[in-house]
Amino acid sequence: MSKKVKVVVIGGGPGGYVAAIRAAQLGGDVTLVEKEHLGGTCLNVGCIPTKSLLHSAELLEEVKEGAKYGIITKDVNVDFQKVQERKQSVTKQLVSGVKGLLAANKVKVINGEATFTSKDTIEVKTEKGIDNIKADKFIIATGSIPAKPPIPGIDSKLCIDSTGALELKEIPKTMVIVGGGVIGVEIATLYSSFGCKVIIIEMLDQILPMMDGELTKIIRTKLEKKGVEIYTKTKVISFKDIGASVEVLVEMSDGKSKVFSGEKALISIGRRTNTATIGLEKAGIVNDRGRITVNEKMETNVPGIYAIGDCVGKIMLAHVASAHGEVAAENALGHNNVFDSKTNPSCVYTKPEFASVGLTEEEAKKQGIDYIIGKFPLAANGRAMIMGEDGMIKIIAGNEYKEILGAHILGPRATDLIGELALAIQMEATIDEVIATIHAHPTVAEAIKEATLAVEKRAIHIPNK
Repeated sequence: MSKKVKVVVIGGGPGGYVAAIRAAQLGGDVTLVEKEHLGGTCLNVGCIPTKSLLHSAELLEEVKEGAKYGIITKDVNVDFQKVQERKQSVTKQLVSGVKGLLAANKVKVINGEATFTSKDTIEVKTEKGIDNIKADKFIIATGSIPAKPPIPGIDSKLCIDSTGALELKEIPKTMVIVGGGVIGVEIATLYSSFGCKVIIIEMLDQILPMMDGELTKIIRTKLEKKGVEIYTKTKVISFKDIGASVEVLVEMSDGKSKVFSGEKALISIGRRTNTATIGLEKAGIVNDRGRITVNEKMETNVPGIYAIGDCVGKIMLAHVASAHGEVAAENALGHNNVFDSKTNPSCVYTKPEFASVGLTEEEAKKQGIDYIIGKFPLAANGRAMIMGEDGMIKIIAGNEYKEILGAHILGPRATDLIGELALAIQMEATIDEVIATIHAHPTVAEAIKEATLAVEKRAIHIPNK
């Protein structure tokens, strides 16, 4: 009987724990080292708690609008402590589930901080002392931490990061959000729904710069209708505490200075790799200012050492980390797999939700692709109308072969619906193949078929121009 391959995974987030389970499924002798909490940022202070709070905010908005659906409610209030307790309960249950899955797959879990001492050994500091662990293969999954730019006054206690925003004890009356990416826009959606006056400051030309520009303009309008102030092409100069508020000095797009004041200032200008303490140099691992360099097999320059997820510093999304983890684990156990990002969806949990996969129209133009577009407004979709929602589905296809190149959904449950179009891109489906697929009625999903019909200007439920 051949000796089992010993695999050590460093980090127990959505990349690390998935890699550990997959490696164990393939017969590896797997140890996972996690210095804080299983589930990583995603389960503990990221995706899951954010969406839990957003769900409470969404329920509040629906209850407030109940009268137009014939549901009369009075004296609607928010018990923010209960909202936070619910969030904690969901997180605790999911973390417990990860712990159970690792145990079921016979993955050994060590609570401690790992540092490479050589290319085949790590030192792990635990409460009991220091262990030296040698392994055949390593998978680095140490994730990322919020980026903190060198802006004067940013160390104020009133300046918080995304973790701080999720752990507030009370709903602030005012909040200035620096950064109009996914985190900033989701937290703006969340707290504005709870009655907080929110201001978003974004240095680039638009919020959500990685998403389709046409649909981004629609979500901006919706946020502004809710009372969220949005300033793009605006640069933060400094933060200054004035009593119980923080003043944010900015340079506006016209070059003039302006001061915004909030009870809290959320710094959400992105995240940076969390690799400073793991001893990359001791193992000889090539990196670019902490971003670990890997090939399409997720392997570093050191044979047998892989890196996945946020610590690679490219696409910082939980589902990408999980996909990386499967690829790395399979290659570590002798298989031959590569990571391909073409079906990677981007999701923003605004109201309505915003989801995208494949090329945006801007990217198609930049690449010189001959493309055609189909759009279907959800105001013409029965299910969306019943839900009191609107939005749009936009399909980008190649002009010659009609293959689906990109898809963008702004509407109810967009983040669930995008899966169909990710699969279509993976299978190199043409619009004809989506059209030939019968979609149930009444559903929001049938608008996907209508949008593909609109590519050929033969949509049924809107006039074709």
